[in-house]
Amino acid sequence: MKVVNLSDCQQFSQEKMKKNNIFQTPRFFCDVYCFEPGQEQKGHVHGEQDKVYLVLEGQGTFQVGGEQQVLRSGQGTLAPAGQEHGVKNDSGQRLKVLVFVAPNP
Repeated sequence: MKVVNLSDCQQFSQEKMKKNNIFQTPRFFCDVYCFEPGQEQKGHVHGEQDKVYLVLEGQGTFQVGGEQQVLRSGQGTLAPAGQEHGVKNDSGQRLKVLVFVAPNP
């Protein structure tokens, strides 16, 4: 059994948003995305994958389809396959987001 400490999977990069893999199988993956203030994951589309975002710490603006909303620690959203989605840390603090994607691209 693989056991992880989330605190070990939360590295940041000054250059761009950092994806930290926690679990991965042929059917899904789970990452922690770490955003410094001002960093973003530009809007994009996964044709066959659903994505779940759960905010662990901080806050950011999440876009799913034509909607945008600020989500804070403890909140989350679903980006269904085929809908454009992205995240921007437009706060002055770090943002940590737990991300699930299935099926694995």
